[in-house]
Amino acid sequence: MTDGTHLALGVVRAAVLVLGVGVTVTAARAYHRVGEPYLRDAAVAFGVITAGVLVEGVLFQFTTLDLTAVHLVESVAIGVGFLILLRSLRA
Repeated sequence: MTDGTHLALGVVRAAVLVLGVGVTVTAARAYHRVGEPYLRDAAVAFGVITAGVLVEGVLFQFTTLDLTAVHLVESVAIGVGFLILLRSLRA
């Protein structure tokens, strides 16, 4: 990848991370205010998805893993987060 592409990827990942933390914190605050278990599960789900974004960025920047491997790690985290979110919405 070119330096410009790396920079763009870093900027987008940082923005997604900030937004993910914001959604997670908002869901956690809603859970503490309302006390409904589905809101707790939603906060956990968004936290797992956001952690996947963070882990992918760290692995890509600081390890020798290729892009496919780090995307796989992120995709697993997103999948687990969506499963938790689905469970929270069905409760």
